[in-house]
Amino acid sequence: MSRYPHLLNPLDLGFTSLPNRVLMGSMHVGLEEAERGFERMAEFYAARARGGVGLIVTGGIAPNDAGRPYEGGAKLTTEAEAEQHTAITEAVHREGGKIAMQILHFGRYAYHQDLVAPSALQAPISPFPPHALTDAEIERTIDDYARTARLARQAGYDGVEIMGSEGYLINEFIATQTNRREDRWGGSYENRMRFPVEIVRRVREAVGEDFIIIYRLSMLDLVPGGSSLDEVITLAQAVEAAGATIINTGIGWHEARIPTIATSVPRGAYAWVTKKVMGAVSVPSSPPTASTPPSWLSSCSPRGTRTWSRWPARCSPTPTSSPRPWPDARRPSTPASAATRPASTTPSAGRSPPAWSTRAPATRPS
Repeated sequence: MSRYPHLLNPLDLGFTSLPNRVLMGSMHVGLEEAERGFERMAEFYAARARGGVGLIVTGGIAPNDAGRPYEGGAKLTTEAEAEQHTAITEAVHREGGKIAMQILHFGRYAYHQDLVAPSALQAPISPFPPHALTDAEIERTIDDYARTARLARQAGYDGVEIMGSEGYLINEFIATQTNRREDRWGGSYENRMRFPVEIVRRVREAVGEDFIIIYRLSMLDLVPGGSSLDEVITLAQAVEAAGATIINTGIGWHEARIPTIATSVPRGAYAWVTKKVMGAVSVPSSPPTASTPPSWLSSCSPRGTRTWSRWPARCSPTPTSSPRPWPDARRPSTPASAATRPASTTPSAGRSPPAWSTRAPATRPS
């Protein structure tokens, strides 16, 4: 009998099922543009699948040039780029895992001169002023999301996560602090949430019904002009109706003064906000940010609900008794750890044995 039966119960999504309720949250691993990056990411994510994560979410990939984090940043816009991603999906599937690719448009947080936003308001954490998108550019951007989702499916991903939290482009459309528009994309909350809802709708049209769509929902913006709880719930219901399979909750913009992912934040400090959306939607929901012991997650997730538990992946997967109930109890699993970048010197962080084990030992200078 498992110590955490609720967390380890399979989750039925209708068109597919997942072996447990453990979701590896998205994080950039620093390999997206690195030498042999896809080969190394394949090893990294395969280790997590081997460890037993129910569903893996990759680091963010931009849907177009303007959405990249910086010049040369990772994007998925062509079939040639999709072909590169097959190394990752095939490696994860060989281990029996499932993986979704996060689609992330940096908006006004981007570090290049072609950045865009709903309004021409510069972010306090970016040195560049953004270009305010025109109506036609907004329509093209929505289509770019749909194209990237279709290419992700072509590359073998089991789903995509649409990043609508943490102050990136989608979140910028929703908040009055960053959206000063007076057209159909601004003003009323119905207009401001039109952008994310239309993205989810067109992505669902592009990928079909048998493909996971996760929507990353900002539950607390923690900045002036952020969404109210009623508005957040309204958006959650709207993206569910548009085709979202899972609601993954996020906390705080990157420019917020309140810490959300620092090690000083207590474990599970923001899990209460996810409970606010539970019951308002019928799709599974996932608590935000900081890692939490499985005993706590089991106690806070009501039995019979479709709640997820989002954990970041440990830097070095080690054999444990959780989280996945493999028939062979000796099979290793990946426990939770702090939400940090993986150590770049470990093979499970994308450094294959030939790349690190043959390195000559360091010597002291004489």
